[in-house]
This record gives sequence, C-alpha cells and structure tokens, in this order.
Amino acid sequence: MRHSTTRLTVAQALVRFLAAQYTERDGVRHRLIAGTWGILGHGNVAGLGQALVEAGEDVMPFHQGRNEQAMVHAAVGYARQRDRLSTQAVTTSIGPGATNLVTGAALATINRLPVLLLPGDYFAAHPADPLLQQLEHPVEADVSVNDTLRPVSRYFDRITRPEALIPSALNAMRVLTDPAETGAVTLALPQDVQAEAFDWPEEFFAERVWRIRRPAPDPAELAEAVRAVRAARRPLIVAGGGVHHSGAEEALKAFVDATGIPVASTQAGKGSLRHDHPADLGGIGHTGTAVSDDLARTADLVIGIGTRYTDFTTASGTLFQNPGVRFLNLNITAFDAHKMAATTLVCDARAGLTALTEALAGHRVDAGYEAEYRAGKERWEQLVEAAYRADDDGAVPSQTQVLGALDAVVGDEDVVINAAGSLPGDLHKLWRARSPRQYHLEYGYSCMGYEIPAAIGVQQAAPDVPVWALVGDGTYLMMPTEIVTAVQEGLPIKMILVQNHGYASIGGLSESVGAERYGTAYRYRAADGTFTGAPLPVDLAANAGSLGMEVLRAKTVGELRQALRTARASDRPVCVYVETTTDPRAPAAPPAEAWWDVPVAEVAAREAAVAARERYDREVAARRRHL
Repeated sequence: MRHSTTRLTVAQALVRFLAAQYTERDGVRHRLIAGTWGILGHGNVAGLGQALVEAGEDVMPFHQGRNEQAMVHAAVGYARQRDRLSTQAVTTSIGPGATNLVTGAALATINRLPVLLLPGDYFAAHPADPLLQQLEHPVEADVSVNDTLRPVSRYFDRITRPEALIPSALNAMRVLTDPAETGAVTLALPQDVQAEAFDWPEEFFAERVWRIRRPAPDPAELAEAVRAVRAARRPLIVAGGGVHHSGAEEALKAFVDATGIPVASTQAGKGSLRHDHPADLGGIGHTGTAVSDDLARTADLVIGIGTRYTDFTTASGTLFQNPGVRFLNLNITAFDAHKMAATTLVCDARAGLTALTEALAGHRVDAGYEAEYRAGKERWEQLVEAAYRADDDGAVPSQTQVLGALDAVVGDEDVVINAAGSLPGDLHKLWRARSPRQYHLEYGYSCMGYEIPAAIGVQQAAPDVPVWALVGDGTYLMMPTEIVTAVQEGLPIKMILVQNHGYASIGGLSESVGAERYGTAYRYRAADGTFTGAPLPVDLAANAGSLGMEVLRAKTVGELRQALRTARASDRPVCVYVETTTDPRAPAAPPAEAWWDVPVAEVAAREAAVAARERYDREVAARRRHL
C-alpha cells in the first residue's frame, strides 16, 4: 500500500511538523512550539529562513532577536510561565551564532525547562572544506562547533540526511514533553541539508498530542512515606520548582492545611504557598529566613518536593544538623528523589501530595510545634517591614526600600523576574509572593543577562500580566540588547534598573573570603592600579532610552513610588532607573542565616585572607554527608 507524500525541503518539513505538535495535561491542550526566535545568517537564511517565510506567521510566528543567548532566555521564560507545557524554538546561523546558544542551553537544562535549539551547521556533503566559520579538527572531521551543545542538551542530533529528521524530530518532542527528562533539545542542521528536498510521508505532519503524564506513587513507597511522616515530630517541607511545574500548589496547600507541616522554599519553589499562609516560612538555605533555617537545623524529617538540593538550599551540607534527621523526597525524577539518601516517592508532585494527604488523614503535627514556627514567622515579618520601611520620601532609597516600594505597587498577578547579583538574596529573604507565578528567579544557573529577555518571554506567554525585570547595573551591561526586541514587538515589560556602580554581590562575597573587593567596582583606576577611583560616568538610563524604552528617573523614595505606579500603568516598555544609597545606616536585608561554601586561600600573606580562612575552617567543620 502506497502512502501519500509531500515534497518539501528539510527546513520546510521541520516547520510544518513543529506546527502540528501539542501537549495535553489534565484535559487541556497547548501548542508545544508556540513560535520561533531567530537571527538569520548564511547558515540558516536559505533553509529555515525560507521555510518560515513560506509557512507564514499563522503557521509559525517568528520573533527577531538581537543576541542568540538572549533568544534562548526568552524561550525559557516563556516555557516557565507556561508550566513547561509550551515553549519556543530558536534558530541561528553556524559559527558564533550557534556557540552563543550554549549558555542559554545550560540554563534551560539545569532548570529542567524545555527549549528547542535549531543551529545551522556546516555542509554535510563537504563540497568545500573549510567553510566560512568552520572549526577544523585534524582527526575528527565530523566535529563542529555545535558539539559544544552536547553536554548541555538533553537530546542532541545532527541531521545529515533528510530522512533522518523523522525519528530525530519525534525523539526531540518526546524529550521536550517528558517532565523527568526535559531541558534543552538540539537538532543541528547542516545548511545544505536544510535546503534539500525529500518526499515526506503525510503521516509525519499529522497532528500529534504529547500527553504529560502524572505518575502516581508506588503503593510500597507511599506506605513507607506515610510511616516516615507519622513518626516525625519536627517535619519540614522544602518546596522546589517541581511544585510549580506540576501545578501542585493547591495540593500542597491541602496537605499543609491537613497536617500543619511548615513549608520553606528554594528560589525555584518560592510562591508554592502564598506568603501570608501561616505555614509559609519563606526561603531556605544561605539566602533563607531565620525561621526556615532554624527549623531546618532541628528538623527530624525533611520532605523535599520537587527540589534538587543545591548548595544554596543545603547551606553546602551544613544546614540539616539534627543527628537523626532523615529525608523523604517526592520527585518525578528518580535521580533527584534519591539525593540525601532519602526515602523516595518517585511520582508527580500533585499526585503524590494528594495521595499523602489521603493516607495521612487525621495526622497533624504537635500544636506546640505549630506555635513555634508561627512565632518565628511573625518575628521575620517584622524584619521584612524594617527592611522595606522608608519614612522619608526625600531620601535616596536603599535596595531593600526599592523592593518595598515595588511590593506596595504590584498586584497578585504581576511577575517579578531576577537571576543574578545581590537581588536574588534580598528577594529570597524578603519578597512576599502573592501567587504561584509571581516570583520568577532563575537561580539554577544564576545567569547575568537573563532578566530582560526572560521578561519578554513571560510577557509573550501572559500578555495581560504586568511583568517586571529587576536588573542591576552589572547584569544590564551584560545584555541590554533585547530592549530593542521589546520595543519592536510592543511588549510593555517594566524594567527596574538599579545602579550601584559594580558587582555588589560579588563585592560582598569577595570581602568575606579575604579578596578585599578586588576588581568588583565600576570605577576608574587609582594611582595604585586598582579600580578604586571615582565612579565611571556611565548613564545607563540614557542607554536604555536610546534603545527605545521610556525612561523614568527616580532619585528619591517618593519619586520611586510614583515612577513604579506610572510604569505599571504603561502600555509600552518602560525603565525605572534608580541609584541606591551608599549610606550604611540605610535599611538593608538581614545577614545570611546559613553558610555557603566558597573555598578560601589556605595560605596567604594578607591579613584579610588569613582571617577569612580561620572563619572558613570553623564553618566547614559543620559539614556532614547524609547517608
């Protein structure tokens, strides 16, 4: 029996295939690849570029980027806002366009977020060798710069024959839609193969629905988990990003309401409970709250839900100090569930929490334990109020007062995005998350430059929601280019640009480890050759304005409050520019409540490093392995 075929180029076939892919979870269908970002060059303009223009915007929307890494960040922001049920593709030319994808791919894979990468590649047929931008390898002729994407991709293939696209494209969709496997997926496309024609079976272009499964817990694992919870006297939940990815927030609330077990959150998990829930204790670990970290030190059972247990969460292995502490990990990925030598519950977060709630009917923690953590939460809220408070409208604001002013302006639906610098620590400790999607921190890779393109992706995914990108001067200088994209697309992102003249976070860390803030300030060179002269006369607000943004300059607390209100109401991209105070008496975030391991020089001549090593040796002595 002959099957009908359609003659198309590889690129045309790929675009048509992608447009027919859907996900479905809980009976709701989503388009899997909602659009394609691209910067067109000689490696993709005649292949994918031609295919996209031939398909048209109705079949595959196209978004013009300015930086390849930023395009991946935008797609990742989109995917996170859509709960990993929908994402975007990114196409680049060969050479530097392709290698610029690597950082974004690493970010996507580390954060378990799906993105499809379609870099151009060198001629498969080798008609001329070497080509423009080709990396020559003397003994491996099949190596190209795209191989740099292999270790940061969850699936990688180079399509050297047209018919090879069929199984590879299907495998790519499988990985993108698998909640336990997802991350960056790369299909490298040699530029000659992109333009090559083939008779494609019509079945390849049939609409496909990839169902996102919710695996239930194994009965034996569930029974063991129930025994562990019932035996615990001081249990503590660590909520990670998996709670959000599963849409398990209501299931978590039901579990907590029934059992009284408190919840501390990782950067990815913050907002799993609304901030004013009595059991929500805020962040945990190095940038966590005092109440969360105090409870973690005495917890006898730590219930990790959708968390990877990074060093910030565990305070580099020093946080969970109860001699008898045990771990129960609910995770859809067995790799993560087995961390900390835990009792495992390998399943979907929502399905697992629902099953635990039913199996634990009637069980609740001791009333004294509830009273203890609620009192700790109240004490921390007083610290938040003090950090946010700004009684003098004419004063230059501190960074925490900037957050306080924003806290007073945002609604439940607003999304606040950040990734790097000193802001993640302040936000994790202080921010009052009002809804599951409001707190958008990329802290798996903590990539400077993520915020602006991610805001674009989030705004595309949620066009009616106010989206805020919180950006320090260091991050801004890394990647401001996508401001042009926001202007071009008419996306009303709101950027808060905080000027503090350098790498504030690393400056503080440098001081604590004996490196004396060396090389962390944006200043002129002094007579001794160090960067300790006057601040550089840069005007980042003028730069943002030159890229097409409306700019609101705020010099005082009062001006900041008004600027934020104006920005939230704006229907175009807008920047609120504020220079924070250097007054050490101004309100600031509480200090770190737990340690973070950054090794200090074991031998040194300078006093600062010697003292830092003494502190380091005291702290590292508390590290333990949980076996």
